[in-house]
Amino acid sequence: VQLQASGGGLVQAGDSLMLSCAGPGRTFSNYVLGWFRQAPGKERELVAAIRWGGGSTYYADFAKGRFTISRDNAKNQSTVYLQMNSLKPEDTAVYYCAAKNRFGSVYQISEYDNWGPGTQVTVSS
Repeated sequence: VQLQASGGGLVQAGDSLMLSCAGPGRTFSNYVLGWFRQAPGKERELVAAIRWGGGSTYYADFAKGRFTISRDNAKNQSTVYLQMNSLKPEDTAVYYCAAKNRFGSVYQISEYDNWGPGTQVTVSS
């Protein structure tokens, strides 16, 4: 599965951004899709995840109430979104999307074996 994340940029604190992660065709049907982020000097962490089948969502505590993960299963492209509102400077990081099979834990980063290139999000104060 080839993933391509987009939508990052430079914004001010309090602004919103929507990140997108696309894959060809209906490729996500048995997958869990996750958004992760990695700030300089810090470990990569889960932001949010969604089970493609059923649509159950999972969020890191810092993302609850501000970020929303969603999916769109169009005919020729499957896309997972991360809507980020009320952005803070501490949200500055490279954001990645990744996929794993539907088994195991959605919170276990090591289980994600399909990673797309990241997109930079920078939030100025």
